[in-house]
Amino acid sequence: MDNKMQDNLEAPQVSKIEPQTPNSSIKEVKEIKPENPEFEKVLKEVRQELIVEGYSAKTLKMYMLYSHEAMYYMNKPLNSLVKQDIVGYLAHKKEEGCANSTLGLIHAAMQYVFEKKMKLKVLDDIKIPKKAKTLPKVLTRDEIRILFSNTHFGRNRLMLQFMYGSGCRVSEVVKMKVEDLNMKERIATIRGGKGNKDRMIILSKDWLHDLKKYLDKKKIRSEFVFSKKTNGKPLTTDTVQRIVRKAAAKAGINKHVTPHCLRHSYATHLLEAGTNIRYIQSLLGHSSLNTTQIYTNVASEQLKKVISPLDKL
Repeated sequence: MDNKMQDNLEAPQVSKIEPQTPNSSIKEVKEIKPENPEFEKVLKEVRQELIVEGYSAKTLKMYMLYSHEAMYYMNKPLNSLVKQDIVGYLAHKKEEGCANSTLGLIHAAMQYVFEKKMKLKVLDDIKIPKKAKTLPKVLTRDEIRILFSNTHFGRNRLMLQFMYGSGCRVSEVVKMKVEDLNMKERIATIRGGKGNKDRMIILSKDWLHDLKKYLDKKKIRSEFVFSKKTNGKPLTTDTVQRIVRKAAAKAGINKHVTPHCLRHSYATHLLEAGTNIRYIQSLLGHSSLNTTQIYTNVASEQLKKVISPLDKL
């Protein structure tokens, strides 16, 4: 990939709300003026408390965005809020096309601000629709091969291979440091993953061989495995998302391909190969086995091997 194209991939974007599901719309939050001193004071305190309590940067960002929007939408003294104000805002978001998962996130943000911090009982008995149960989007092995073969050797191909070969979340990919790779044992440590938990992942022997060649030839050294070519700083998750989309489009894959799609493919293909689901749970960093078990619904290769009892009569 030439430098001009790479610069386009790494160009900063306007900050937007990023709902939790790929199918939900992305809406830019517009700044509302004039500022309300009461709202801004509470928002500042909430942000500080979220940081101290160890919430992830992504959760902090989303909580602040939705709390800000809710306060200015309802636009009344916070201590005078009642249940119907909250219901009205949630209904407004739903009418805008807000996905159930995003509505749940907004509800959680308001619980933190209005109930936990301000001790207001304004969310009692407000029921949020359950998140739609959709099967993970998975690429076939052939599609994975095509994706890799249509990406030039170097950082981007190695990053695609790493996401599929390790099942890492995109937030973990951009934070991966060279010092966390144990090339001799072919393992790596994910530090501060979801829930601020560390875990071990496995690495491909062939991938490590290619990575060594890549690192040896890098002009700008960096502590990060995948860094910007201009200054060695870590990539942003938005940049990785764009790299994956462009690679899928170039490969002619007519699916909505995301970094999380590669994570889903990793888990599904391990399950199809007969890997114990408890091992997959640990490698993915899932707290609950129930989260991992969704992949049993998409592991089609094993299902195809089941012989109908009618054929055994």
